[in-house]
Amino acid sequence: MSAQTNAYNAYKQNSVTTASPGELTLMLYNGCLKFLTMAKRAIEVKDVQAKNLNLQKSQAIIAELMSTLNMDIEISKQMLPLYEYMNRRLVEANIQNDTSIIEEVEGLVTEFRDTWKEVIKITRQQQYANVEQV
Repeated sequence: MSAQTNAYNAYKQNSVTTASPGELTLMLYNGCLKFLTMAKRAIEVKDVQAKNLNLQKSQAIIAELMSTLNMDIEISKQMLPLYEYMNRRLVEANIQNDTSIIEEVEGLVTEFRDTWKEVIKITRQQQYANVEQV
């Protein structure tokens, strides 16, 4: 393994261990999108094993997002059925080798990710505004 690869792996590990909960959620969304893209490519080249692996990785990320929901918050009660729907659709995509279903889920994950990015941005702006007032 090269020194460059070791440095990159150390950087990746450090970025995860130092990330805020909001940034970790953003990483999960981005990882899910990456695996969905890889699953679509695998279907196109008829690589059943890679398709299955990447769809399972996407499902694991969605399961993690589901497990971190705080059900005392109303929005979480609305998000849970959407995550369950996406998970079910990925099972169907895997069985049917259907890239259009993956694209449907990609659209939902992208919307959630973009909304989450905006939440992080607004939260940071509010935190900096509060620090400046002190």
